[in-house]
Amino acid sequence: MTAFNSVRFKVKPGRDQEFLDAHSRIDRDWPGLRAVNLIKTGDRDYCVIGEWDDMDSLSAARPHMIATLDSFRDTLEELGDGNVTDPVSGPVVMELKPRSIASEMKLPA
Repeated sequence: MTAFNSVRFKVKPGRDQEFLDAHSRIDRDWPGLRAVNLIKTGDRDYCVIGEWDDMDSLSAARPHMIATLDSFRDTLEELGDGNVTDPVSGPVVMELKPRSIASEMKLPA
């Protein structure tokens, strides 16, 4: 079953571009990773959202995710309790609006 993960970050003042550049250099060809997006949620606040084939794929990629985080950890502010990320993940329990093949192929519905 499809799984998602989300990781929230707060970037140190003046380090946004460095944070973004680090993400543009990341190898994202991990087994089971369908899509990943980086969104800006506020001033210096970002969130990565990944879509995975299943929880096993997501779990197997955790060492890659940690190595990736280590490449830009110094650009992040502490969020509390000594953590610089706020990660969550889990399997899809209900698909509320499935993607259509036409929209993925950019064809008229």
